[in-house]
Amino acid sequence: MAVMARVRPLSGFPEWTPADRVVEAQVIDSLKEVFRLHGFAEIETRVVETLDRLAGKSDAAKEIYTLGRLGAEQDSEAKPGLHFDLTVPFARYTEEFQNDLAFPFRRFQIQKVWRGERPQEGRYREFYQADIDIVGRDNLPAHLEVEVAVVMARALASLPLPAVTMHVNNRRLVDGFYRGVGIEDVAGALRSVDKARQDRPRRGAR
Repeated sequence: MAVMARVRPLSGFPEWTPADRVVEAQVIDSLKEVFRLHGFAEIETRVVETLDRLAGKSDAAKEIYTLGRLGAEQDSEAKPGLHFDLTVPFARYTEEFQNDLAFPFRRFQIQKVWRGERPQEGRYREFYQADIDIVGRDNLPAHLEVEVAVVMARALASLPLPAVTMHVNNRRLVDGFYRGVGIEDVAGALRSVDKARQDRPRRGAR
């Protein structure tokens, strides 16, 4: 009887058994049903964007997986990279198709994203992200922002999970706090806090 060599898993890129995949599909279907019932339209964006758009002025460049053919020369800014979240692609999508969309535009999107960060418990390099947004052409009424939080809560309540507590934050409160203690570079402070949070030691993840 032949003995198959054990294949070492690639860290941060999980694969599921058929039974696990059934559970994953049920979770995604449940989220989609709630989002649709509340009037959100599903979209799917391409998995690649140009590096200059993905990175912008943030520190995200170090997390981006780039694409390229071996031996092919390509301008670094035009070189495509895998999206690390769904916010940047959605912003580009809205700008590109603005003449074909009805505003306020209510969208949901569930796709895989890729981040080149150190795998830890609960943090993978490849994973699904589920987003809902309402985008206005000019001003967006405050009640629509509240609606997004309500729909998210209902989506989580539709899943077989323990009771969920939501903590809603407002960027204006954060800005006021940091400026109140004398910090003018609020964006820089937020990046430092986020980096410190990500660098906290955690148990290893596959």
